[in-house]
Amino acid sequence: MASRGLELVKTAIEKTLKTKTWGSFLKNLEVLSADKGNCTAEFTVQEEQLNYGGSLHGGCTCSLVDSVSTYALMTHAKNPHPGVSVDLHVSFIKAALPGEVITIEAKTKKLGRTLAFLDVEIFKKKDGSLIARGSHTKFVGFD
Repeated sequence: MASRGLELVKTAIEKTLKTKTWGSFLKNLEVLSADKGNCTAEFTVQEEQLNYGGSLHGGCTCSLVDSVSTYALMTHAKNPHPGVSVDLHVSFIKAALPGEVITIEAKTKKLGRTLAFLDVEIFKKKDGSLIARGSHTKFVGFD
């Protein structure tokens, strides 16, 4: 049985994919778990996400950090909405190549009255090597 958080995240992705926005890259994202402020997903790198050098584009990596951490936040018991980004930082450590499956793990580190702080790590599924590490701060002080 899927958790309420997992169903919430899958619905959000389905709505995004129905639009013609940047979020259409999420068609390659499979959410494995989403609950209690955490989210784990897998993403298969496709040719349309590559940079000129033939590896996963940094902009796509940043979007994965943004999206999956937002899904984690949406499942936190104290938070009813996705919030608004105020800071996003990503460190790129290793390249991901076409056809590789990567795992994205996002955790809500702190949820305060107005700000949420989230950490994300992205790994290669086949060997667990770290591809990128990110942090995301979101404004959540809506009433």
